[in-house]
Amino acid sequence: MAMDVQSNEANAPGLKGRLSVLAEPDFRRFFIGYATSLLGSSMAPVAVAFAVLGSGGGGTELGWVMAARILPIVLVLLAGGVVADRLGSRRVMLTADLLRCLTQTVFAAVLMAGHPPLWAMVALVGVWGIGEGFFLPALGALVPELVRNRRGLADANTLLGLARSVSTVAGPAAAGIITAARGPAAVLFVDAATYAIGAVALFRLSVPLTAPARAAEDRPRSMPADLREGWSQFRSRTWLWATTVHMGLFNLLVWAPFLVLGPLTAQQRLGGARAWGLVMAVYGTGAVLGGLAVLGRRPRRPLLVAVIASLGWALPSASLAAGLPLLWTAFAALLAGVGGAVVDTLYTTTTQQNVPSEVLARVSSFGALGAFVLGPVGLAAAGPVAARTGTSSVLAFGALWQLAAAAAVLTVPAVRRMSTRAAGRRPVPR
Repeated sequence: MAMDVQSNEANAPGLKGRLSVLAEPDFRRFFIGYATSLLGSSMAPVAVAFAVLGSGGGGTELGWVMAARILPIVLVLLAGGVVADRLGSRRVMLTADLLRCLTQTVFAAVLMAGHPPLWAMVALVGVWGIGEGFFLPALGALVPELVRNRRGLADANTLLGLARSVSTVAGPAAAGIITAARGPAAVLFVDAATYAIGAVALFRLSVPLTAPARAAEDRPRSMPADLREGWSQFRSRTWLWATTVHMGLFNLLVWAPFLVLGPLTAQQRLGGARAWGLVMAVYGTGAVLGGLAVLGRRPRRPLLVAVIASLGWALPSASLAAGLPLLWTAFAALLAGVGGAVVDTLYTTTTQQNVPSEVLARVSSFGALGAFVLGPVGLAAAGPVAARTGTSSVLAFGALWQLAAAAAVLTVPAVRRMSTRAAGRRPVPR
């Protein structure tokens, strides 16, 4: 393992070489538009939360609105993968951006008109979630079409991950300032504008707007048939479903309890909201650093490195469970953020390089569904379970689970042996 990483570090290009993927016009246009829309997307939850509270809602109402965004994403992911493979990823993403732009514009206008009822906010946030559910699987399939040099695919995914990490730090901070000065409607107008910029970037790409043509006899005639083909491609790859199960149980048993019980612990003994904000900001900073560290580096055993990096996710929960002070918890979050960026880049790139382009969106949708479908269950169950067994017990179990799960995944030969040398995808017609 040490020799594997070391040899790749020795061959890693300088910063200019690692950013060479930005020289590709299509990827550069998309990156600018996507990074801009990400900033708006990370601002919007702050505005929505204060819109609910400002309309007289409390914790229960806020929970309904938050769930109304997440549930549609989970429900439409598989359909999004089928539609993207049938109609073309670029067309689906462009439609999703325009839908989200319109939704946020309407939401902002409703807020400016007064205090909207809860059902209206739930409905608007639900439409927003539907747009995200269609956008996500299409994104995984579009990126390889934007990068002509296969060796630049990992760098492209790293830069997109960096954009996500930076937005999680900068977006909420900007949203807080704008909300305080102009109200939540102003933030949602900004979010709508960023989706419009993303749509313009997608519109200007030179890749085909529609999916590559396939022979009529090879094209499934129904959505269930498309889903069966995608599922067959997904389950036939042991490395893919093993890592997906790993991610799904991580979200259920580790990350969801951390997000629910972390603020509670911070309120009880770390200093309250300010302390928790620091922990999450440091996590985002770690993700940025992790993205910079992996930029230009291509481990020969990408999944092996990714699973080892996922061990870092156990650290923040372990720190809280052990009653360590804020400084140690922040440091644990920093390491977890670094590991998260490495995992995201290497998992995504490996999938894109080893799944045929004509089924990539569907396979990506199965992966995303498996990774996130149990997250809402974990969010709902963390509080009641902690009330019975204790907060520290739940967090400690999550940390131990992550260590044991990573060790179990490393026993899978297909995960350990997956090599970048074996990676390859069929050319995509341009």
